[in-house]
Amino acid sequence: MTALLEIEGVQAGYGTLPVLFGVDLAIEPGEAVTLLGRNGMGKTTTVRCVVGLLNPTSGMIRFEGRRIDGWTADRIGRAGIALVPEGRRIFPNLSVRENLVAFAADRGGATPWTLERVYTLFPRLAERADNMGAQLSGGEQQMLAIGRALMTNPKLLILDEATEGLAPLLREEIWRVLAELRRTGLAILAIDKYVDRLVKLCEHHTILERGRVAWAGASAELAANRGLWERYVGV
Repeated sequence: MTALLEIEGVQAGYGTLPVLFGVDLAIEPGEAVTLLGRNGMGKTTTVRCVVGLLNPTSGMIRFEGRRIDGWTADRIGRAGIALVPEGRRIFPNLSVRENLVAFAADRGGATPWTLERVYTLFPRLAERADNMGAQLSGGEQQMLAIGRALMTNPKLLILDEATEGLAPLLREEIWRVLAELRRTGLAILAIDKYVDRLVKLCEHHTILERGRVAWAGASAELAANRGLWERYVGV
């Protein structure tokens, strides 16, 4: 089976500052994986390379067998990769409905994500449909950011710190939604610090340490070795 996403030997940085030193990662169709590590270890930089916001200096990134490193962000988005960025970054001067429909894309799937389907997943967004983005709570903005990404009908959903800064009850709501998305067969790449939840949600995990892969393996291995959590994630 051809991997949905393949990252091979990717090196990247900002100006003269190198950040990534040969990162490898693969995601199979319908698989959920994580990218773990402390802050500043290269997780977001890796994601920026995948979605076309940063060009690698070497290495390859393939999506559905095609090289996409060097593609523009909009072309990568049209290919089927959607990002829920750290900090949400919704449009504050657009309503909830406008934030969602502005990104709608029909990719011809059997059960496409529509406005009504997103509202079913997040009933709170249906209640707040006419409110401006700036009028939403942090949790509601995160729901909107996820819903906006789903409206592009992606083949791969990337979530960068989707539960960061949320109250416990709202975090639970996000975990519920991610579990439901897994049941639909959507491929997911998640960056988060709650390893105890991620080992239940995802199949495989990659830990970055100073821009290099320090460890990679399956959920059972990571769950059994809490020393890895403490050493590399700070849990």
